[in-house]
Amino acid sequence: MNTKKTTRTIRVLKILALIACASVSVQTLAQQTQTLWLSGKGSDDTVPWDFVVSDGMRKGRPSKIQVPSCWEQQGFGGYTYGRWYTVEGGAPTTEEGRYTTTFSIPESWKDLQVEIVFEGVMTDATIWVNKQLAGPMHQGAFTAFSYDITDKVKPGKRNKLEVLVQKESADQSINAAERKADWWLFGGIYRPVYLRAKPKHNIERATVDARADGTVNIQLLTNGASDSNGANSTSTQKAKLRAEIEGLGQQTVDLSADSSLVSFKFQNPKLWDPEHPNLYDLKLQLLASDGNVEHEITKRIGFRTIEFRPKDGFYLNGTKLLIKGVNRHCFYPESGRTSSFSEDLNDVKLIKGMNANAIRSHYPPDGHLLDICDSLGVLYLNELAGWQNCYSDSQGVRILKEMVTHDASHPCIFAWSNGNEGGFNYNLDPLFGKYDPQGRHVIHAWALWDGVDAHHYPAYQTGVDRLKFGQEVFMPTEFLHAQYDKGAGASLHDFWSNWRQSPLFAGGFIWVWVDEGVARTDRQGEIDTDGPNGPDGIVGPHREKEGSWFAIRDIWSPIQIEPVTVNKDWNRRIVIRNEHLFSNLNECRLFMGEREIALPSALPGEARIVELPAYPATADILELLALDSNNDTINVWTFPTKTAGEYFAENRAKITNYKGKEGKGQGKVSAEFDSATGMLTRVVTSEGKEVAFKNGPQPVGFKMEFVKGYFAQDGDDKIYVVKYTGAVDSIVWRISADGLLGMDAVLFNDKRGHGFNGSFIEDKARSFGFSFDYPEEQCTGMTWMGKGPYRVWRNRQEGQNFGLWSKAYNNTITGELRPGEQRLIYPEFKGYHGNIYWAALESDQSPMTVYSETDGMYLRVFTPEEPVHRRDGKPTMVAFPSGDISFLIDIAPIQSYKPLEQLGPTAIIPNVRINLGDEGVRMKLWFKFD
Repeated sequence: MNTKKTTRTIRVLKILALIACASVSVQTLAQQTQTLWLSGKGSDDTVPWDFVVSDGMRKGRPSKIQVPSCWEQQGFGGYTYGRWYTVEGGAPTTEEGRYTTTFSIPESWKDLQVEIVFEGVMTDATIWVNKQLAGPMHQGAFTAFSYDITDKVKPGKRNKLEVLVQKESADQSINAAERKADWWLFGGIYRPVYLRAKPKHNIERATVDARADGTVNIQLLTNGASDSNGANSTSTQKAKLRAEIEGLGQQTVDLSADSSLVSFKFQNPKLWDPEHPNLYDLKLQLLASDGNVEHEITKRIGFRTIEFRPKDGFYLNGTKLLIKGVNRHCFYPESGRTSSFSEDLNDVKLIKGMNANAIRSHYPPDGHLLDICDSLGVLYLNELAGWQNCYSDSQGVRILKEMVTHDASHPCIFAWSNGNEGGFNYNLDPLFGKYDPQGRHVIHAWALWDGVDAHHYPAYQTGVDRLKFGQEVFMPTEFLHAQYDKGAGASLHDFWSNWRQSPLFAGGFIWVWVDEGVARTDRQGEIDTDGPNGPDGIVGPHREKEGSWFAIRDIWSPIQIEPVTVNKDWNRRIVIRNEHLFSNLNECRLFMGEREIALPSALPGEARIVELPAYPATADILELLALDSNNDTINVWTFPTKTAGEYFAENRAKITNYKGKEGKGQGKVSAEFDSATGMLTRVVTSEGKEVAFKNGPQPVGFKMEFVKGYFAQDGDDKIYVVKYTGAVDSIVWRISADGLLGMDAVLFNDKRGHGFNGSFIEDKARSFGFSFDYPEEQCTGMTWMGKGPYRVWRNRQEGQNFGLWSKAYNNTITGELRPGEQRLIYPEFKGYHGNIYWAALESDQSPMTVYSETDGMYLRVFTPEEPVHRRDGKPTMVAFPSGDISFLIDIAPIQSYKPLEQLGPTAIIPNVRINLGDEGVRMKLWFKFD
């Protein structure tokens, strides 16, 4: 045998095999759509183009600009907020920008169809390729568009692209629908630009309806399928479409026309729902009659069936949906409307993190945002732009088609919306079904239309009325307006529990996700919210979480734990309700500290009793943590294991470090009182240092009149007893041997049955307790045991957990940045804090710690500043008590977009109730000064 010859033969065979593989690879590539990016893919991935702007910043100066971007955020043009028409003499900026770049395309593209795609341009765009007009000017900012430029490009050579962008549209209906609106107006090529090449015979569009029974309906549009019989074939056989899903098989159907509706059936697919977002890659191949693949595309799909049932609700795979939604704009401070995949992924995770399951925006979002919602399981209400004004028929027909054909295959979209708050073009309603093979329901956000009542900002009473006496599905597409610290979580519990009593309630969308503060390039990056127009968010411009984020997470948690008192006699049992829509309770995990507690099986809507393991007797707090199947936090619950009085009694010795009269003790504090009023006027430590805590107790929410005061001795303690008439019976001040100053007050005492005089309650009082003076300028921070770390309001108690917290002093105004500030500091320092066991005010001059033996005590720390730009000069907060520091048994609510009277019980009705024969309310506090 000739070894050398054999070896050479083998090598030749290997080379031939490699050539064959390369041939197959080239052939496969030619069958697929190829993409060449001319811009970057997002705000974190950009490409410089040549640019010149006609007006404003850098007017007429040839420059480089990053694409995609909003040109204002690159230092060009001028800024306009969309409510410019409400300002006398207001007008929008109207500059235009001219972009230029060059590109090369492969020689191999010479026999392919080449298109240029713009995912979004604000607002009118005229495009030239090699000095030739690509097509008619495109108008409208929020939809993708493309041109066939096969006859205009030069494969293998340099090509020139020019784009003229006009910020204001030449079409007034587009300006009315998109640019007279409650958002910042930008200009530029703000979404990506790319070329795509595909065979001359190709799949132009495939809109997919993948149903829960495995049926896949495809609204198909091809180029040349009707005569696609192979390059040299004279066959009269039809072209075909092959559909393949890995693990589910493949099927093929005949095509007789370029436009058709085709169907396939796959067996036993895993279904898509918000809690189990199962996705598949659907490979579609256009086959010539000779069986050769002419074009191949892949679509990411989810099998699910969406239905709207009149006088009932929205259903997904036969399960009734409860929409826990938030409105969201595509917006970031530094990049405006230009986003990135990573930023939007973080946004959707944050939204899911507060247990929301749906998003709505006033216009079609970036395509990658819908991809993210598909993969993470977030429902989407996709809206045709029209903020109180609508597109004309001619513009609306085109823009609607661009929106629906671009987005309709996404399983996350559960409904369409035709405009917002009166911006409805009724003539466009039938066209949604023309381009959407799923036939998803169309609503008119803000209106009662076609079976859906999408009423905006309903009052608590309105919701009761429309649900009780209405006959249509109730789904407010905007409610509870989160401007400043007024909305979102405030009164959400009242609204939600009230609405859920009706079978017509389908859920709703909170306004809005993020404070729209733009980092202005003409002001050295200063964040501008256009006064009160932009700070509407649950999170700040840089996604800083406000207190309402945690309240919403708690209220919307799909795992709910019934209220329970944790103490030494507790049987360690909790009742857990499964409020998921699709998940069994045992798909989740529950932890008590490091220990995992097995969760039993419970279908959605069911409740189970779970017995917890024993916890250390020394533990002050019981914490429970629930995780979903992805190990993401669902919610956290905490429970004190002792009352405030028990905790103080157990820890008093450690607090005072007192060793008895014969040992080294803390030393006594001295206090002075006004003999005419009973007010505390002076506190001095044993070292002779005067403390700035004084001028109290000042009554909050009620009247009290001084009768008399007298000193007495009680063992080693010196006491000062003060008697009052009115709402307060008495206060006993105690200077203890271990160095504490005690205050023991009895309020609303009527145990003798004399009939408490209600006139002692202040008219429309919202808070009840006592205040003292303490200089804010001396305070540097606070550490406390109680609910935190955010402040609370009477109508926003949820989401704050009992624990040990600490924060440095800040003067944050929720949602409003001061000049020069780039980020908001949360949690806010000033305000009401819940269920205080103890709190230490940190100060170089006057440190002090207060301990409570009264459960449910609120601590008010100073007075938050009102937003400077609040609407109409109206306050966002109920007036705070007098003084600086308050100890309260009830606190004020905060109003939302509606007045307090329209926000439900916790905003309207004080918790304090007085009845004949009551023994009163006791407030027992201890103060330590060191």
